[in-house]
Amino acid sequence: MSGPAGSRPRVSTRALVVAGLVVALLVAGVASYYASAHPDGLEHVAGETGFLDSAEDSPTSNSPFADYSTKGVDDERLSVGIAGVLGTLAVLVLAGGLALLLRRRGPRPEAADDERDPRRGHEAEQV
Repeated sequence: MSGPAGSRPRVSTRALVVAGLVVALLVAGVASYYASAHPDGLEHVAGETGFLDSAEDSPTSNSPFADYSTKGVDDERLSVGIAGVLGTLAVLVLAGGLALLLRRRGPRPEAADDERDPRRGHEAEQV
């Protein structure tokens, strides 16, 4: 058993973010190749009930990453991996940008006369 809770080494936020990014990109780039090749639920039901042939192509069916692959890359494993990594990066950039826009910020400049320390939530020490 480990010692008191205060004696455990702390993991920095940067290390945690980098580790999460590496894991997400590995899953997207490597594990995506092993995803099921069977149709999803809606496509399966459409095939079973006979209206699959009446489906129309999506307006994005000619996009560079349509059908979970990368247009112009002939190697299937590499094609799916690139699409997975770039899709994951796009989602992470969008989510990170949204988090930066919505995060809490320190006191506004007009509140600079306030004696409170925003990091501690109590009166700042006078030196």
